[in-house]
Amino acid sequence: MNFSYPGGEMFKGTLSITVGICAVVATLILGIFIGAAPLPVAGVFHTLSFGLLGGPDSALSARESAILLNVRLPRVAMAALVGTALAIAGATYQAVFRNPLADPYLLGISSGAALAVTVAILFGAAAAMIPIVGFAGGIVAVVVTYIAGNSLGDRSSPVTVILAGVAVAAFANAAQQFLLQRNEDSLRIIYGWMLGQLGASSWRGVLYSAIPVLVGVVAVLMSARALDVLSVGDTEAASLGLNVGGVRVALVAAATLIAAASVSVSGLIGFVGIIVPHALRIIVGPGHRLLLPLVALWGAAFLQVADIVGRTVMSPAEVPVGVVTAAVGGPFFLYLLRRYGRSKS
Repeated sequence: MNFSYPGGEMFKGTLSITVGICAVVATLILGIFIGAAPLPVAGVFHTLSFGLLGGPDSALSARESAILLNVRLPRVAMAALVGTALAIAGATYQAVFRNPLADPYLLGISSGAALAVTVAILFGAAAAMIPIVGFAGGIVAVVVTYIAGNSLGDRSSPVTVILAGVAVAAFANAAQQFLLQRNEDSLRIIYGWMLGQLGASSWRGVLYSAIPVLVGVVAVLMSARALDVLSVGDTEAASLGLNVGGVRVALVAAATLIAAASVSVSGLIGFVGIIVPHALRIIVGPGHRLLLPLVALWGAAFLQVADIVGRTVMSPAEVPVGVVTAAVGGPFFLYLLRRYGRSKS
């Protein structure tokens, strides 16, 4: 569709955002109703509407009300939050490092979080401490990556930072595998977290993760112009007056805060940060003023759909949402490799 006429870009943006909002709302509604325990449609809407207005909420039984308020709603809220976080972090890393295959786990976030959670579980940490430990592990891994990158050369260089992240991730993975081999009794718990899970979501987890995620997302959205400038190259960006090193560090910090907060509560859910930004770039182009809001919306919708598939494909058993996103992301990643390989030939 051609949007080159006056006001066409504004219409394109408005239409795209509206479609994205509708997709999020539709997937949220589906996420509330789809599950092992059916919920009456009229009862759910009556309960939610009167609950917001402070009226009676007796349309559901006590069991149905508990499922709705303490299981389904926290789960769909967490799926939307984590999907938004991973997609925004992926789009940010891809622009900052000018690497189309970068994802939220690029700098060792996932490996650091997984190692920290493994240690916590082996030492008998309470379940409530796992998200805190995972968040701290992801942040520490990125800090170590930047320290290592700085010692190797220019820490603002995308290549240096990425290579340092690969080294940190390899070390963390090796340490985790060593611990797992010596503590086989804890394998099921640890691998359950690593495969990605939303079934244990709670309102407390949503609240604790929402604060850093929202702070990071707002910071990234306000930096859309800087991301556009960074995408053209360091020399060109510096000639336009951008402090390349400082801006890169700030944006990586914001994306890391977002990714670490989401990983800490959901486990390792891959490919969201690759699939969503790339699919939207094909549709709306690379401009971040429009791309980032759409990435946030469609990241939420995409992970919601993945979670619904995980709940239903082998019902009453559940497939971890990380397995579902990997099943979609693997072929999509190969498509991207082929696409970018052809563009350079």
